Parts: sequence; C-alpha cells; structure tokens
Amino acid sequence: MNYAVIKKNDIANGEGVRVSLFVSGCRHHCKNCFNSEAWDFSYGEPYTFQTEEEILSALTPGYVAGLSLLGGEPFEPENQGAVLSLVKKVKEALPEKNIWCYTGFLFENIRDGKVGEWSVANTLLSYIDVLVDGKFVEELKDLSLLFRGSSNQRILDVKASLEKGEAIWLDGSWQRNMGSGNIYDK
Repeated sequence: MNYAVIKKNDIANGEGVRVSLFVSGCRHHCKNCFNSEAWDFSYGEPYTFQTEEEILSALTPGYVAGLSLLGGEPFEPENQGAVLSLVKKVKEALPEKNIWCYTGFLFENIRDGKVGEWSVANTLLSYIDVLVDGKFVEELKDLSLLFRGSSNQRILDVKASLEKGEAIWLDGSWQRNMGSGNIYDK
C-alpha cells in the first residue's frame, strides 16, 4: 500500500485533534473529489513499518483524540490488509484513542461482504469507532455539514451498527454537551 500524506494535527476529519492517514488508491472517482491525486494506487510513499511507528508515535500525546483514515479509499481490497494492521496496533497500544474512517462504500456493503475479502473487511470494520460512509456527490455538496462533504454521506456509530445489524447514526451527543446542538442530519 502507498499513502499520500499523514497529517499529525488534523481538526477537519473527525472529533478533536487527530492524526489522519490518507491512503492511496480509489476506484470511486467521485466528481470533484478533493483528493483525486490519491486515486492512483502508486501515488505517494510506500507504507512501511516505519510509517506505522510514526503514526503510533504521533497518536501518543493526550491531546490527540484518535486516528482518521481517509483516501484514496481505506476499504479498497489492496489497502485493507495494511489498514487492518494499523488499527489493530492502535487499539492494542492506545485503546483510549478512537478511530474514524471515511469510505465511499456503504456500511451495509462492507458488512455483507461486497467489498474485498469479507473476513478482512469485517475485521477492519470491527476496529473502527466511527464510519463516514457513501461516495462524495458533487450535487449534494453542503459546506455547512461537519465531517462530511455531501448530504448523502452518513456518520455512523460502528459498534451500535454492528450490534443492531443496521446503520446507526452517531447521535452527536458529545456536540450537544458542548452546547451547540445536534449537528447531524438524520
């Protein structure tokens, strides 16, 4: 797997300060994608053991809330193995950190084995706390939405979704506790 960039103090791709890994390779090719250079699987740098160590080290400060996985496409079959290795290590070493993942695939398609190798994709899904799913759709672009680019995309509580067997929206209660109301369209 290759990756496009690692952002070590990202505040745009999930709750709080985050370390964000942008993997390379995506077949969705969404119209006006903000990161179209990362569609190419060979774009960027090779993902290595040292890359993984750099990410783990960047996650250790207490002010960092967690890891965000973006792309490219983390759930492309070519990327699943390396991404799974990373999320396992994050949860083992830093269980208090949450993991957000952005994917153009739908939760239901990942869960039902329609994305790559079923066992790998579902194991990867089980390590993710929040999934922002659905392709970016230019015609549904909405700059007022937090953590997503178009209104068709969903912000899902993965643990609750896996337990219930259906997509469960993250309720935004952490945002309400900060006094700004529910930020998610349901």
